[in-house]
Amino acid sequence: MLTASLILAAAALICEALFGYPQAVYRAIGHPVTWIGALIRMLDRALNRDGASFIARKLAGCGALAILLTLTGGVALGLQWALTGYAGYAMLVPLAASLPAQRSLYEHVAAVAEALEGEGLEGGRRAVSMIVGRNVSVLDEAGVARAAIESLAENFSDGVVAPLFWTAALGLPGGVVYKAANTADSMIGHRTKRHEAFGWAAARFDDLINLPASRLTALFLLIAAAATPRLSAPEAARAVWRDAGRHRSPNAGWPEAAMAGALGLKLAGPRVYGSELTQDAFMGAGRAEAGAADIRNALGLYRRALVVQAVILFSVAALVIARG
Repeated sequence: MLTASLILAAAALICEALFGYPQAVYRAIGHPVTWIGALIRMLDRALNRDGASFIARKLAGCGALAILLTLTGGVALGLQWALTGYAGYAMLVPLAASLPAQRSLYEHVAAVAEALEGEGLEGGRRAVSMIVGRNVSVLDEAGVARAAIESLAENFSDGVVAPLFWTAALGLPGGVVYKAANTADSMIGHRTKRHEAFGWAAARFDDLINLPASRLTALFLLIAAAATPRLSAPEAARAVWRDAGRHRSPNAGWPEAAMAGALGLKLAGPRVYGSELTQDAFMGAGRAEAGAADIRNALGLYRRALVVQAVILFSVAALVIARG
């Protein structure tokens, strides 16, 4: 089982790196995340009653999460059982490859650098609004650049490393269940009046299942920084040791601190969501000023970290196969 899962994850990584998720396929049938999102919205409408008590809504959220994970995991397990042989595997790999988003993450963050370089602050704000949830109207150029780099670091963990990790560990069901939980957290795991209680289970479960990937992502970035001229792996390690645990998220601080230390930047800190100021610790002890060139440097580090991830995944798969 582990051998098959590792091979599936390795094949999915190659497939996604080469082809991404084709726009023609997206226009024709959507994306697994859009299907999962539709199910989450249906559960939210059906179970999250406005007049219910806080405890009742919290329990309803636990039930909704259980239904979501059971349905998505069950479908994935059924597909993995049904799609056997070479023909079945050829269908299974693209399904698994739809879970990580290494190509699209690069493209969205690179678009922020391009917008800052070509259109200035307003273009940068527009581009970064596509990948962050904060109020971009209050950001200056340095704030736009830092926001893009923070998004790159955090989404490297939960959008790339985590789905591959759980696919490698548990096959397609592991990757799909992770993606369902992570999508639920992004949709209902917020401390709003409607979702503070109902989304509690989704947010806590997402924190739990992202623990391994966030630490691995920091490690990949440290190794990549050591192999990159002008970047500092020792400072990245110091930033992780000093700052990662001070982040309000139990996971986001690890890749953000590693990225900040490697690039000599100061990331995170206070941010505005809507009209509300959210206090958070700074990651890294470098400069707060940043620009498009820093986004380019972060993307270069990201590319090298992807290579580190691939080498480690392929090496582990080869070792497991060799041991039979």
